[in-house]
Amino acid sequence: MPGPFDEETGLFKVLVNDEGQYSLWPAGTAVPGGWLVRLDDARRDDCVAYVEEHWTDMRPRGLAGSHDA
Repeated sequence: MPGPFDEETGLFKVLVNDEGQYSLWPAGTAVPGGWLVRLDDARRDDCVAYVEEHWTDMRPRGLAGSHDA
């Protein structure tokens, strides 16, 4: 039996944290501290598309501004 994070037909939220990292979160589940809702109660494929469009740099915000030596 799939868990709530694996449900293909369920509704999800897109969350983002202070470091600019995104997460899919099952609708109806409490949002953890430190995360903000960016897309609320949408189909999984819509949430994935949102994340792919908006999370273009996978590095945490604290590392994204640093330059490689």
